[in-house]
Amino acid sequence: QVQLVESGGGLVQAGGSLRLSCAASGSRFIISAMGWFRQAPGKQRELVARISRVGSTNYADSVKGRFTISRDNAKNTVYLQMNSLKPEDTAVYYCNVQTYSTTWVNSWGQGTQVTVSS
Repeated sequence: QVQLVESGGGLVQAGGSLRLSCAASGSRFIISAMGWFRQAPGKQRELVARISRVGSTNYADSVKGRFTISRDNAKNTVYLQMNSLKPEDTAVYYCNVQTYSTTWVNSWGQGTQVTVSS
């Protein structure tokens, strides 16, 4: 079983920056893709950014040029650097990790609140 621990959310003024981290732990698994999703009140959860094991990335159009996803495979950790934050970035951000042990498993973090004030 994979456990995900997120950190780095908080309150920031528009134009500011935050860095989210998500560390995966457990035993005997291989991590494939890692990513971040977000869900604002009254809205569906949406993909923010995703990174493959070899570093290929894709981003939601709304965050391109402002957010950067990266990963440290040695630490089983994925990061999301968020710059030039806007009030519309306010949401709960969830880490998502695809792992393989005896089968493929899609795991979610507990979520971290990001609030951007205007």
